[in-house]
Amino acid sequence: MGMAIPFFFLALLMISSTNAIDPSCTSPKSDHSEVSIIHLYGECSPFSSLNPDLWPDTVIKMASKDPERVSYLSSLVALKGKTKTTSVPIASGQQVLNVGNYLVRVKIGTPGQVMFMVLDTSNDAAWVPCSGCSGCPSTTFSPNVSTTFAELECSVAECTQVRGLSCPTTGSSPCLFNQSYGGDSSFVATLSQDSLSLATSVVPNYAFGCISAMSGANIPPQGLLGLGRGSLSLMSQSGSLFNNVFSYCLPSFRSYYFSGSLKLGPIGQPKSIRTTPLLKNPHRPSLYYVNLTGVSVGKVNVPLPQEYLAFDPNTGAGTIIDSGTVITRFVTPVYNVIREEFKKQVTGPYSSLGAFDTCFSGSLLDSAPTVTLHFSGLDLTLPTENTFIHSSSGSLACLAMAAAPNNVNSVLNVIANLQQQNLRILFDVANSRLGIARELCN
Repeated sequence: MGMAIPFFFLALLMISSTNAIDPSCTSPKSDHSEVSIIHLYGECSPFSSLNPDLWPDTVIKMASKDPERVSYLSSLVALKGKTKTTSVPIASGQQVLNVGNYLVRVKIGTPGQVMFMVLDTSNDAAWVPCSGCSGCPSTTFSPNVSTTFAELECSVAECTQVRGLSCPTTGSSPCLFNQSYGGDSSFVATLSQDSLSLATSVVPNYAFGCISAMSGANIPPQGLLGLGRGSLSLMSQSGSLFNNVFSYCLPSFRSYYFSGSLKLGPIGQPKSIRTTPLLKNPHRPSLYYVNLTGVSVGKVNVPLPQEYLAFDPNTGAGTIIDSGTVITRFVTPVYNVIREEFKKQVTGPYSSLGAFDTCFSGSLLDSAPTVTLHFSGLDLTLPTENTFIHSSSGSLACLAMAAAPNNVNSVLNVIANLQQQNLRILFDVANSRLGIARELCN
C-alpha cells in the first residue's frame, strides 16, 4: 500500500546513542531528556527525498485535507510514579484524512522497537500496525519479540473505551475493534498492552490497538499516539508519571534541523506563562476547548457574532486547540467578518490559492495588519509567519486561515498548528489551564 508520507512531518526522537552523519542532525543536550522535532522533509529526515514540492505547495496540499479533519472533530461524541519531565524532540513534517502533522519517535515493547507515531491532541487511543498485518506498510511492531506484550480481553475496563468495539455478549474473547480513517481508509485491531518508552521515560502496561488489517492510503504508516483528554490517552495512562501536564513547541514549516520539543510532566515547563482556562465538554471529552472571545485585525476589534464563539457542551460549539489541523478554521459567519475587515485594510485585487481565498500581492505583505486572537485572560498576536503563507513563486501572500466546512456539524473553531509554530503551548490538564509563551524553536 502506498504510504501517505507527503502529508506528515517527522518528529524524530534522537537520543545520545543516535549515530548521525551530519552533526547538525543530533539532538541538542538538555537537562530534561528532550526529544527533538524536525520536518518530514527536512535535511535530517530519511523521507526528505520523497517530497519534490516547494514548501508553499506542500503546505497547500496539507491544508486541503483540513476540511475532512474539522468535520471529524465536529462529529465526535462521548463514548459509553515519580514526577518528572520527559522532553521529546519535535519537527514540522481520525475518521478523516486525520492527517497528523507531527510524529514522535517512541519505543514499544521489551526490548523496545522504534516506531514513528503521529502525535494527535484531539485523539485518545493509540494504535500501531503489527506483524502479519494485511495491507500494512513494511515497518510493523512485532508482538512475539516483546517479553511484556499481552492482548487484552473484552472483560477489561479499557475495552469499553474504544470506538468500533466488536465483542461477543457472552464468553471470553480478545478485545477487537475497527475504525474508519480518512474517509476511504479503515483498520481492524486488537486492544493490547506493552511498555511504551518516550526518551528516558517508560509507561508500563500501555494500552494500544495492535492493527491486524488495514485498507486505504490515509492511515499513518506507523500508527498514532493520542494526547487527548480521555481515559485511553497517554496522559491518563501515564498517571503520576507526568501528572497530566505536557507542552510542545512546533517549529516553523521551514525549519530543517532538530528544534521543537514535546515536554511531558510539570518539571521544566515555563514558570512565567500567560494562561487561559481549559473548558471540558462531556460530549467531546477528548478535545481541548478554550474560550475565544474575539479577534482583532490590526487595531480593529472585529465585531464577531458572539453566538458562534460561545462554548456550548450540548452542541459541541466553541473553540479548540488542535495539533492535527494545518490552518486555523473559523465557522463561516466568523471567518467572513474577519476576512472582510482584512480586505478593508489591505488593497486588492484578491485571488484564491488552494484552501486560501484571501491572497494578495506579496509586495503588500510588509504593510499587512497583524491578527490577534483574544482568549479569556490571554491575547495572542500572531507573528507574520503564523499569519500568512506565500505562493511558491513568492508573488502572492495569503491569509493562512479559512472557513470551516459548511455542513450541519461545523460548529467548531479550530486553532491549528501553523498558528501555533514557534510558541510553547502548555496543556496543564491538572489545573484546567492552557498556557502560551513565545519560544523560538526553529
